[in-house]
Amino acid sequence: MRWPEVIDEEDYDLIAKDEDALGPGVRALLADAGVAAEPVRYPTGSLPVYAAGDLALKLYPPVYLEERPVEAGVLSAVHGRLPIPTPGVHRTGDFEGWGYVLMDRMPGRPLIETWDEVDRDRLADRLGETIAALREIPPPEIDEWWPEDWAEFVEEQRAGCEMRHRALGLDDEWVAKIEPFLDSVDLGSGSPVLLHTEIMRVHLLTGASGEPTGLIDFEPAVRGAAEYEYAAVGAYVSQGDAGFLRRVLLAAGYRPADLTADLRRRLMAWLMLHYYSNIAQYFVHLPAPPEPTFESLADTWFATD
Repeated sequence: MRWPEVIDEEDYDLIAKDEDALGPGVRALLADAGVAAEPVRYPTGSLPVYAAGDLALKLYPPVYLEERPVEAGVLSAVHGRLPIPTPGVHRTGDFEGWGYVLMDRMPGRPLIETWDEVDRDRLADRLGETIAALREIPPPEIDEWWPEDWAEFVEEQRAGCEMRHRALGLDDEWVAKIEPFLDSVDLGSGSPVLLHTEIMRVHLLTGASGEPTGLIDFEPAVRGAAEYEYAAVGAYVSQGDAGFLRRVLLAAGYRPADLTADLRRRLMAWLMLHYYSNIAQYFVHLPAPPEPTFESLADTWFATD
């Protein structure tokens, strides 16, 4: 066995960055796949990802093995069908108990490094078109794809919203405002669509001339409400840039008349309910609201004018 033993998340956390522990398994897997290039670990990401020549290798330890078929299945479903390119899958499976996806290595640098260099109008248009195209693609058939019931997931997120944000360090004054705000917002209904759910600057790649060259990391993809997608877009891409978010939404199919306070409040509610939401942390890198209310946060973080 060339991988370290990983029984639970604590085990994985201990070895996640240990290349002495992971290296033998990575090299053996690549050799088994016929890839001769020396692997180079990417510095970011919750799961290990390596560049190997023109390919990228992503690993899924046993505790996160259920995420492999989701990423592989969604990447295969969307490849060549979105305005922003996505990696093609070359090989996927299990190797000595760990899952893996061997995929195209996408060119470019993360938007988190190039935000001040790119043509943001062009990028916003392409991103909005990509989100619109993504939700039109039928979700692939994947066994045990979480969450199986979107309405049940939303119910559970809402029931535990106060507790989660308090545990993550949100001030009690803000926690007390969560339930009244959520009660005031109608999230609507509709059939679940295919969502990336974590479109962030680290997951968008851009080329030398500023054009988008890749959208990566489909591991957290789900079938859910279309507007859930914009929670991460607002928190991690536009970050209060009203002109950018406006262009994204218009390119995705909204009309100017749709960009109302009601929409901003729905997007704020989805951000609060998002599986990876951390409102306390958002206060660190997002603009401060003029008033200490979630309505004011919605108007600031999801501004469109």
